[in-house]
Amino acid sequence: MNYSEKENFQQKNIKSKSLFYRVSQFVGFLLGARFFVAILLTFALYVSTFFLFNQDETFRKFVFDFKVHGIIFCTVLTILAGGIINQFYDFEKDHIVKPFRTRIQSFIKQKYFLYVYLFLCIISLTVAWLISHNVFLFFVVYQFFMWFYSHKLSRILIVNNLTFVSLTLYPFFGMMVYYETFSRKVLLMAIFLFLILLCIDIVKDTLTKSVDKAFGYITIPNYFKSNTTKSIIISLLIITMAVSMKLIIRTGISGFMAYYFTGGLFVMIFCIYLLLNSTRKSKFLTLNILRFWVFVGIIAMLLNGIENKL
Repeated sequence: MNYSEKENFQQKNIKSKSLFYRVSQFVGFLLGARFFVAILLTFALYVSTFFLFNQDETFRKFVFDFKVHGIIFCTVLTILAGGIINQFYDFEKDHIVKPFRTRIQSFIKQKYFLYVYLFLCIISLTVAWLISHNVFLFFVVYQFFMWFYSHKLSRILIVNNLTFVSLTLYPFFGMMVYYETFSRKVLLMAIFLFLILLCIDIVKDTLTKSVDKAFGYITIPNYFKSNTTKSIIISLLIITMAVSMKLIIRTGISGFMAYYFTGGLFVMIFCIYLLLNSTRKSKFLTLNILRFWVFVGIIAMLLNGIENKL
């Protein structure tokens, strides 16, 4: 290999390393901001807003309702900001729990995550202020508790689980208030979702029990005995089944949502069976089944809404 060929080879090598570094930075940012979670929540917000909370408005009117799109846009930015600040405070813990994600994130300095966090918060609040003062106040509260959860509440027993689930549902509550959609069916569906997300969060904590304890996170699994934790999760699943039955029998729910809540009874029973085995594999399987069932619920609501609108 002559000098010219050697120089070209070195330049190509430098370019490939530079490209790899840039791609790694981009992927690291997406993981740090929990971009894919934000996409799922955006999809869920649009589906629930149009097909559950906003049943009287036509699709054309909904498309051109820029106030609603603005609120959802602010929500997405706040969720992305919340993901960034959460990974900032959990960075040391994530080194052990999520080594691959942490390694990808290491291509970006933590200070740049904070800059993006502040930028997203400012843009979200600016848009919220342009919509209305009430919307601005709504997002000030949302962003404050997002930060306060990551900074302090995530380490407090029971409060951490309740706050996490409440923050997840907070945007949906906002849409319910905006459209003034108050009914027994919506209330029971909110309770169902709250309970299933609470189960997911507690099961997740069982998989990181020792790491949480080492870093000062007081969770249900590392505070109570294993049998007590198992009893709590199973009790919550049984209550979730009771809520599902109430939805099916008392609210007259029909279509795909009726199939969803009926199928959910069998899903909960199977999850209880898995939890009784009390192995790490069974807990991991339970966690993913419950997560998948939440996604199935969004699809069922979408299909049910399309069926009702036709």
